[in-house]
Amino acid sequence: MARNELRPVVKLRSTAGTGYTYVTRKNRRNDPDRMTLRKYDPRAGRHVDFREER
Repeated sequence: MARNELRPVVKLRSTAGTGYTYVTRKNRRNDPDRMTLRKYDPRAGRHVDFREER
Protein backbone atom coordinates (compact mmCIF):
# COMPACT_ATOMS: atom_id res chain seq x y z
CA MET A 1 0.00 0.00 0.00
CA ALA A 2 1.41 3.35 -1.03
CA ARG A 3 1.74 6.18 1.45
CA ASN A 4 -0.67 9.00 0.80
CA GLU A 5 -1.26 12.51 2.04
CA LEU A 6 -3.88 11.49 4.61
CA ARG A 7 -1.13 10.74 7.17
CA PRO A 8 1.79 13.02 6.23
CA VAL A 9 5.12 13.16 8.04
CA VAL A 10 5.38 16.37 10.10
CA LYS A 11 8.28 18.01 11.92
CA LEU A 12 7.71 19.20 15.48
CA ARG A 13 10.08 22.05 16.44
CA SER A 14 10.75 23.11 20.03
CA THR A 15 9.27 26.42 21.18
CA ALA A 16 12.20 26.84 23.61
CA GLY A 17 14.33 28.10 20.71
CA THR A 18 16.90 25.29 20.87
CA GLY A 19 16.20 24.04 17.34
CA TYR A 20 15.52 20.48 18.52
CA THR A 21 12.94 18.59 16.43
CA TYR A 22 10.86 15.41 16.56
CA VAL A 23 9.40 13.71 13.47
CA THR A 24 5.98 12.06 13.58
CA ARG A 25 2.91 11.32 11.47
CA LYS A 26 -0.53 12.83 11.89
CA ASN A 27 -4.00 12.16 10.58
CA ARG A 28 -5.16 15.19 8.58
CA ARG A 29 -8.80 14.19 8.86
CA ASN A 30 -8.73 14.29 12.69
CA ASP A 31 -6.19 17.14 13.11
CA PRO A 32 -6.45 19.57 10.19
CA ASP A 33 -4.76 22.46 12.04
CA ARG A 34 -1.21 22.59 13.36
CA MET A 35 -0.36 20.03 16.02
CA THR A 36 1.17 20.99 19.38
CA LEU A 37 2.60 18.33 21.71
CA ARG A 38 4.40 18.66 25.04
CA LYS A 39 7.61 16.62 24.81
CA TYR A 40 11.08 16.52 26.37
CA ASP A 41 13.75 18.82 24.92
CA PRO A 42 17.18 17.43 25.87
CA ARG A 43 18.95 20.70 25.01
CA ALA A 44 16.68 22.71 27.32
CA GLY A 45 16.63 19.89 29.89
CA ARG A 46 12.87 20.07 30.45
CA HIS A 47 9.48 19.44 28.85
CA VAL A 48 8.35 22.16 26.44
CA ASP A 49 5.70 22.58 23.74
CA PHE A 50 6.65 21.35 20.29
CA ARG A 51 4.72 22.95 17.42
CA GLU A 52 4.21 21.55 13.94
CA GLU A 53 6.39 23.16 11.30
CA ARG A 54 5.42 23.29 7.62
